[in-house]
Parts: sequence; C-alpha cells; structure tokens
Amino acid sequence: QVQLVESGGGLVQAGGSLRLSCEASGRTFSTYAMGWFRQAPGKEREFVAAISWRGLNTYYTDSVKGRFTISRDNTKIAVYLRMNSLKPEDTAVYYCAAGRNWSPPMSSRTRYDSWGQGTQVTVSS
Repeated sequence: QVQLVESGGGLVQAGGSLRLSCEASGRTFSTYAMGWFRQAPGKEREFVAAISWRGLNTYYTDSVKGRFTISRDNTKIAVYLRMNSLKPEDTAVYYCAAGRNWSPPMSSRTRYDSWGQGTQVTVSS
C-alpha cells in the first residue's frame, strides 16, 4: 500500500482556483491508479476524477468536466487536482486515493486501496 497526504485546500471565492496536491510514499506509486473524491457535510463521499498509472487516461464526474484537471508526476510521487471556476457547491473535504488495479472509470470507492486524510475546500459565494 501507499501512504497519501493531501494539501492545498483553503477558502476561495466563487470563480477562483485552487490546486490540490497529494504526495505519496512507497516505491510502487507509479503502478497505482489515482483518484480524487470529495465529501460535503451530510452527503456521501463522491467521485471527482481519476487518472491511470502513466497518466494517459483520465475520467471526471460530469459536474467538474471542463473545470477540474487531474494530473500526476511519478518522478515526484504526487498527483494533483487543478480546480478552476470554483462554485459554492464544490465545497467539501477532498480525498486522494490509490488503487492497485485500473478499471475505468474508477468512480467506485471500492476500487481504491489507500486513502489520504483529506483537505478542506471552501468556496464562498
């Protein structure tokens, strides 16, 4: 398994941008599919984006398509989520996750083996 630590969350006004980072430990990081999920208060954790182990394939939930971009740098053992045009409904705790097997679109939580502790993103109107 890999250990994951998210950072980059914060408070931003609607229309603004943030970039979340997820740093991983473990020599096998480059073989893992990576994903971002989010959980708003009172709601279930939901899929946001996923990226294959070499970064050639990406998937997004419909509500963030065209606004969010997932990327990874296997040399830095990190995955990123660039979030533009943020909306109040994007407010949530964002979690990074790693999965040993790539099975697109990787939108189910059960596809992932390791999770970070989360980072809060708050978008004010």
